[in-house]
Parts: sequence; C-alpha cells; structure tokens
Amino acid sequence: MSIILHEVLGDNRGQLVAIEESVNVPFDIKRVFYIYGTQKKVSRGDHSHYNTKQYLIAVNGSCKITLDNGKTKQTFDLDEPNKGLFQDALIWGSMHDFSDDCVLLILANEYYDESDYIRDYQEFLDVIH
Repeated sequence: MSIILHEVLGDNRGQLVAIEESVNVPFDIKRVFYIYGTQKKVSRGDHSHYNTKQYLIAVNGSCKITLDNGKTKQTFDLDEPNKGLFQDALIWGSMHDFSDDCVLLILANEYYDESDYIRDYQEFLDVIH
C-alpha cells in the first residue's frame, strides 16, 4: 500500500501524465470508471474484492483513501493528478473527504462482477483470517 508518483510530461501548452497497463499500473486494465459529484461528508467504497485490484487517481481535486488489510489501516491523500494508489484484492477500501471538484479515476483488472464484492466488514475479516 503506497503512493506512486507518475512522471509529468508537458510544456507551455499543458501537462500530460501517461498511464500504461503492466508498465506503471501493476496489472492489465479491464475496467475504467470515475466518481464525481460526491459530498464531503459521504464515504464511498467501504468494501473489498475477492479478485479485483484497483488503481486510484484523483485526476481533479482531492480525496482521502483508507486501505485496511485487516490488521493495519493506512490513509492516503490523493491530491495531485500524477499521484496513483494501488489497492490489491482482499484489501478493504474507503474513499472519503472529497473536495467539491474531485474526479476520482479508478482502473481495475477485472470486469464488474457483483459476486466479487465483500460488502460486510466482518465477512471481510472472516475471509482473510
């Protein structure tokens, strides 16, 4: 669980950050989605996945991500568009403290499958122990 800083390319015309599967994202990308229009006091995520790995980038604004492996919780600030966070499978994740202008981009290694979600925290703890 750590932040990855991506190289910012650009010139006087603007900035560019390149994200490539299996190069600076540690998996093949099968799904891309983004979250926006969130409310500051509302938490998103609050679940884990059996198989899905995710890579999160606040491409605009900022938010905090709390990752929990069942023993340790760590909170990360996503506040720069070149900063990415890898969330492995079987890690509980919560997204919170969104700025009004936050757009959180999520890349995933699996297609959406409701049966891959663990939405109950006690069930998550039972699975990992």
